[in-house]
Amino acid sequence: MLGVMFAFLLAIWETLTEMAPFLLFGFFFAGVLSIVIQPEIVERHLGGKGFLQVVKASLFGVPLPLCSCGVIPVAASLRRHGAGSGATTAFLISTPQTGVDSIMVTFSLLGPVFAVFRPLVSFVSGLVGGALVSYAGTGGDGEQRPRCTGECCTGCEKGGRFVRALRYGFSTLPADINRALIVGIVVAGVISTVIPDDYFAGILGGGILSMLVMMAAGIPVYVCATASVPIAAALIAKGISPGAALVFLMTGPATNAATLTTVWKTMGRRTAGIYLGTVAASALSFGLLLDYIYTASGSGVVTGMPWMIPGSVKAASALALVAIVAASFFRKSKVGEEMVIDGTKQRIRITIRGMTCDHCARSIQRALMESPGVESAVVDFKKGEAVVTGRDLDAAAFRRAIEELGYSYAGSETIDG
Repeated sequence: MLGVMFAFLLAIWETLTEMAPFLLFGFFFAGVLSIVIQPEIVERHLGGKGFLQVVKASLFGVPLPLCSCGVIPVAASLRRHGAGSGATTAFLISTPQTGVDSIMVTFSLLGPVFAVFRPLVSFVSGLVGGALVSYAGTGGDGEQRPRCTGECCTGCEKGGRFVRALRYGFSTLPADINRALIVGIVVAGVISTVIPDDYFAGILGGGILSMLVMMAAGIPVYVCATASVPIAAALIAKGISPGAALVFLMTGPATNAATLTTVWKTMGRRTAGIYLGTVAASALSFGLLLDYIYTASGSGVVTGMPWMIPGSVKAASALALVAIVAASFFRKSKVGEEMVIDGTKQRIRITIRGMTCDHCARSIQRALMESPGVESAVVDFKKGEAVVTGRDLDAAAFRRAIEELGYSYAGSETIDG
């Protein structure tokens, strides 16, 4: 028993040391992207309809570190600000499959071929899905709304650009993926410890059968793009083909019951069908192609590259990653700042269901700030509530804004000053 526990802990530590230097760099680069690619920039490029907007949406989605739950409100906000249905669908498909942080982890654990292939698949699948939605005419262009000028949209948060980049990369992003990342590493450790080598090769073999099994596991259950990589690496080590692992890496982050339900609700039944069908067909097609590439090259086994990083640097990076993830659990859950209220202003508390992360809170805050009469909006995703301050506030407008993003409006009450 002690031997198994030691092997389990050793497997977790080896995974951490291999991925930590690259994931830390990914966190930093993600923070830079959060400053460079502001929401209004994305909206400006995705406004209207046309194939060029679909291409741009897929390109924007590849590097952005948004999880499946976080991309839904962002995509809904794009629709609210004029993005076409095709561009929105392309963004929905390409974004959760990968991100700069998950690309770096893929690079460390699965090697350069996988690291290049994965974002390419993300881009192409988004392109295909967006083009199909545009061709099918599943919905008109979003109605252009007035642009928000609050701090949620102008980027006028406290601190300089570099400080805000560090805050996002090493605080906000880890807080969004901390639980999923821990689960992914632990599951990878269990697979590495308990399951014999080449176990799955003997049961499933290669080809389409193993891919269908991975798809059946990946579609209903959410695994974020970064956390799915150590699981995929462990599965490959136990006999799953590279193509089958790719299927899991695509379907796990991009599809789950909650995401499909929200897409159905906010984008329509036909779009939800195209979304799921595109992800499934792309996963199988590119999975078969990846297996062919590895077979044709004479390398049927995927392993992480022996990167020339000193062991001391890997160990220090792993400890730093553990500290960052641990600290992320204590991060404040409020977005926005309350303003001083006087006798001429109202304050309303709204109960909201479905928020899970910082991206959820920021999307809701932005939508509330665009509602008539609102002067400040503070959203707490852990408590599931928002406090809105302003004049002549309209609860019905708040409900519409929240439900358009795919969340549930559970009521509101007026707060005495």
